Amino acid sequence: MSGGAAAFAEVGVKYNARPRVSPELADAGASAPWSKWAGSHQTEFTVGVEEEIMLLDPSRGWALSSSIDDVLAAWPASLRDHVSSETHTSAVELRTGVHATAAGAVAELAKLRAQLGRVLDGLGLAAAASGTHPSAVWHEMEVSTRDRHQQVHDSMRALARREPTFALHVHVGLPSGEAGIAAFNRVRAHLPVLLALSANSPFWQGRDTGLASARTPLFQAFPRVGIPRVYSSYSEYVRAVDLLLDCGAFSDPTYLWWDVRPQPKLGTIELRIMDAQSSLGATAALVALVQSLVRLELVEGHADSALVHASEVLDENRFLAARDGIDAMLIDPVRGRAVPARDVALALMSSCAPHASALGCTTQLELLGDRLDDPGPARQRDLAARYGLEGVLADLAIDFSEPLDRVELNVA
Repeated sequence: MSGGAAAFAEVGVKYNARPRVSPELADAGASAPWSKWAGSHQTEFTVGVEEEIMLLDPSRGWALSSSIDDVLAAWPASLRDHVSSETHTSAVELRTGVHATAAGAVAELAKLRAQLGRVLDGLGLAAAASGTHPSAVWHEMEVSTRDRHQQVHDSMRALARREPTFALHVHVGLPSGEAGIAAFNRVRAHLPVLLALSANSPFWQGRDTGLASARTPLFQAFPRVGIPRVYSSYSEYVRAVDLLLDCGAFSDPTYLWWDVRPQPKLGTIELRIMDAQSSLGATAALVALVQSLVRLELVEGHADSALVHASEVLDENRFLAARDGIDAMLIDPVRGRAVPARDVALALMSSCAPHASALGCTTQLELLGDRLDDPGPARQRDLAARYGLEGVLADLAIDFSEPLDRVELNVA
């Protein structure tokens, strides 16, 4: 048995056997209604996307605009389920429905971006996507008045008033909690390379941080973030979260802001480590990679157990990816040396290729080559050197409104 296959067997889930809920899980579910898994075999490997977007005022040098209430008031009622506020009033979240393919999800996201553009045009505003706003400062931020965001403010205190960060979240549907926790455990090994590929926030408070993803350490100030530990079963995960809920640490499991988390209510695992992407093409590439990666791990058990269980290595690689992006040298515990993140990404793309073919997202996966050739941090730094940070923001706003027909998504 290969190292990857042996490691897969260790998690106790044989994917082709269609995992069943254990008696222990049934007991846990009875005492924890939130843990009831909503997935089915009809929705496995479906995909949904959420992206956090910055609201900008072009008349004030592309500064953040605290306009979420105006945006929601002008948003069409027929699309109300696809938009929501964030902690800060200068941010909005767009979210797609459930799709069989990455192309379908990004096509819907394109329509939502276009709708947001129409709403903002009427308000004299604009939108853009990046891990951070390059020049925002904390004392200009306002916290949304909605109950959830006020709970975050009450809990986080001054941390909730720091500059907003903007992420890309990708959900992949799975048939059961046991399949969900098996995928959760194994995709942890790939989180640093996902961060390296998606890094898109070199600037903070008007200066170059020297990092590829300044969003990552900024968000790290919150509790319950980063790469979570391995769980031996879904029932163990439920018991661990129930303890925190019972002791009043937070009000529901969505306050777990880990880089990957199970979402029982949706029947998905949600990968959250990635910076928001400026263009639809970049988003499409990452969505296809995540969808293919989850299938790769559940079908093949690809990641080596030495990496899956090496929390200290994953934490260090996460930092290296945030610092250096795709130019990072990541620690490989199997080889006992550091290897280029670019090589890791290329090898992962190759391993995912058959699964991308099965899922119908080969075209989107191949767009990852653009992330290797033109990474976000280098692009932003080049624009800043030529046009200043206002030029960076103007370019981000242009990228955000790029129509779908200019992106090679192969959407029917």
